[in-house]
Amino acid sequence: MNILWDPDPTSLERYRFALGPDTTSLDSAGMVARALHDNPQVEQVVIGADVELEDACQLSEAARLDRPELGVILLRNRIDVTTLSQALRAGVREVVSGDDHTAIADALRRSRELTSRLVGHASGGASREGKVITVFSAKGGVGKTTLSTNTAVQLASEGARTLLIDLDLSFGDVAISLQLVPNQSIFDAVSMSGNIDEEAIRSLVTRHDASGLDVLCAPNDPGDADRIPVPTVAEIIKVARRHYDYVLIDTPPSFTEHVLASIDVSDALVLIATLDIPAVKNLRVALDTLDMIGSPKDARIIVLNKADTKVGLRPEDVESAIKTGIAVNIPNSLTVPASVNRGVPIVLDDPKAPVTVAIKELVESHIRAHGAGDEADAAEHHARKGLFRSRR
Repeated sequence: MNILWDPDPTSLERYRFALGPDTTSLDSAGMVARALHDNPQVEQVVIGADVELEDACQLSEAARLDRPELGVILLRNRIDVTTLSQALRAGVREVVSGDDHTAIADALRRSRELTSRLVGHASGGASREGKVITVFSAKGGVGKTTLSTNTAVQLASEGARTLLIDLDLSFGDVAISLQLVPNQSIFDAVSMSGNIDEEAIRSLVTRHDASGLDVLCAPNDPGDADRIPVPTVAEIIKVARRHYDYVLIDTPPSFTEHVLASIDVSDALVLIATLDIPAVKNLRVALDTLDMIGSPKDARIIVLNKADTKVGLRPEDVESAIKTGIAVNIPNSLTVPASVNRGVPIVLDDPKAPVTVAIKELVESHIRAHGAGDEADAAEHHARKGLFRSRR
């Protein structure tokens, strides 16, 4: 994601060709500082030619300390030795003529490549891959999409680069649950098969502004589901995990080929049930199926939704039936359907609600803590939150 800092409100359209579609225009240093503080997905800042050189250098110096991977590109109407030396000393990567759109695009490309190398070096030179978490239930109506959206929103609101993929290709509800109106969907990736990269995914996602979550929505037409090849879905997940900290996948209530492809590359599998016999039976069948296809047991996270409902079954009965421990019990609450109807995730709508507390437990104790690299994640998250804190 790019930020264009320019006081001219028409500048974004003027530079659209050079900067690409994933660019946000801001007109003040304070707004840029806040955006960098709140959104770790910002990788490049392009500073317009009309911004004072001193202000541009001040921002670049602060970013060099708190976000060394951030690329800063300075546009000038006239480039001289004094401007170049002052900008480079402040940590600006390149100084480019504001009239040369081709040079701006080339500078942005080089800066992105350098950012990628710096991020890779910070992780010890190893490939930085995010965690893929598939959320599944073999029975509909257990709150799977509500859990998927709230978990993803919670991760994103904590500063993690998070993508939520709606893999219920025929009847996905993620978009409507978050009140999103997507211009693109996962179906639009079909024409890109074999050439999907970070820019392709960015062109397909819809941003949930309240949390910073990226969402790859299901097609509007259920008939498009059969026209989405399984290899395309696998390619999307493979590329996405290289550019996001977490990729959450909401699924339909059946083991489709797309779901199996998702499970095959997942680091964790969240399995949901409720306190009713059909849901428990289907969870038991799902566990047996996962055993049969060789899915690792230690990757499974069992979540019992509406766990305190008085219906004659207890959580202990569920554990006995499935012969597996429950990781998280989520209480029943009338505020959840109300938040769904308003399109506002409960983790944002009521941060202290018991349901929110349970989802945060799922995130912190089971998703973030699942697998290696959690200390690095925490350190990175802390560093990002420190940028320009005094200027909020």
